[in-house]
Amino acid sequence: MGFKNKYERVDLLKEEEEDEDLEVKWMQRRRSTKKYVYACALFASLNSILLGYDSGVMSGVILYIQKDLNITEFQEEILVGCISVISLIGSLSGGHTSDAIGRKWTMGLGAIVFQSGVIIMTFAPWYSILMIGLLMAGVGMGFCGMISGVYIAEISLAAARGTLTSFIEISINLGILLGYVSNYAFSGLSMHINWRFMLGVGVLPSVFIGIALFVIPESPRWLVMENRLEDARAVLVKLSETDIEVE
Repeated sequence: MGFKNKYERVDLLKEEEEDEDLEVKWMQRRRSTKKYVYACALFASLNSILLGYDSGVMSGVILYIQKDLNITEFQEEILVGCISVISLIGSLSGGHTSDAIGRKWTMGLGAIVFQSGVIIMTFAPWYSILMIGLLMAGVGMGFCGMISGVYIAEISLAAARGTLTSFIEISINLGILLGYVSNYAFSGLSMHINWRFMLGVGVLPSVFIGIALFVIPESPRWLVMENRLEDARAVLVKLSETDIEVE
C-alpha cells in the first residue's frame, strides 16, 4: 500500500507538471499571437494615414499652388473638391477588386496607385498634370480607405476586434497631424518647391505599406472564399490563440 501511494503521488506530480507546461505554452502562444495580430492591424492601418495626410496637407498646399501655377478660384475649388468624389469611386471599385485579387494585394494596388499619383503631382509643371496626379491619388486613397477596415476585421479575434479597428481612426488623425507638420516644416522653402515637398512626403506611408505586404498574411476569410482551405488554416494558426479557435 505504501508503494502504491508513493507511485500515485509521483503520477499526480507528473500530471501537475504537464498541466503547468501546457499552461505556459498556451500563455506563450497567446502573447505571440496577440503581438502578431496587433502588428498586422497596425501595418494595415497605415493605409488610413494616407487619407488623413491628404486632408491635412491640402489646407496648406493649395495656397502655394494657387500662386505658383496661377490657377483661378474655380480651378482651386475643383482641385480641393474632386478628391472626395474620386475617393468614393475608388472605394466602390475597391470592393470588387478585393474580392478578385485578395485583401492584401488590394492594399498594395491602392498604395501603388496613390504613390504614382503623388509623384505626378509633385513634379507637375502645370494644372492639368496636377489634376491627373490628383485623380490617381484619389483612386488609391479610396482603395486604401476601404480595404483597411475589411482586412483588420477579418484577421481579428472577436474579443480584440473593437480595439484593432480603432487603429483606423487613430491613423487618420495621425495623418492629419503629419499633414499640418509637413506644411509647417516646408513652408520656409521657395514657393516653387515647398508645396511639392509637402505632397512628396505623402509617398512615405505607401512605401511602408509595400514593405508590410511581405509581412502580413492574406485574409483567411478571402482564402476560404477562394476554396484555399489549407492556406486559410495555416493563417488561422498564426492568428488564433487555441486550436479550437482554428477549427
